Amino acid sequence: MKLIEPKTDKDFERYYDLRWRILRAPWNQPKGSEKDDLENKSIHLMAIDNNEIWGVGRLHFNSSEEAQIRYMAVEENQQGKGIGSSILLKLEERAKEKGAKYTVLNSRDSAVKFYEKYGYRVIGEAPTLFGVIKHFKMRKEF
Repeated sequence: MKLIEPKTDKDFERYYDLRWRILRAPWNQPKGSEKDDLENKSIHLMAIDNNEIWGVGRLHFNSSEEAQIRYMAVEENQQGKGIGSSILLKLEERAKEKGAKYTVLNSRDSAVKFYEKYGYRVIGEAPTLFGVIKHFKMRKEF
């Protein structure tokens, strides 16, 4: 498996499709809901093996010191194999390279323990997604 930044239109099509299928489709959200207005200002990573995309994640900056990780998603049949960890660590590395002092993210309740393993701590509640998916705001200092 290798981590790459999507470059071509086809790369981005596949990247966004995985984000939508894992993070939006199960809650009947429309195509396009997996994107926001920061896509063009973000660092995108995808884990790829044998031309199959197994995971994705995104990093953007909220200020010169605060980076935010969003849209972390791994194919269900590939979870627990270190793909999410690799993406997270590489996004953190990029954040540090660009001067971030800390990262924040909004974690689904089911993923809090995953992020805690990497030094994130819950700093508050975040908005509940689609009225049913409880989220927590988490932070990690560098």
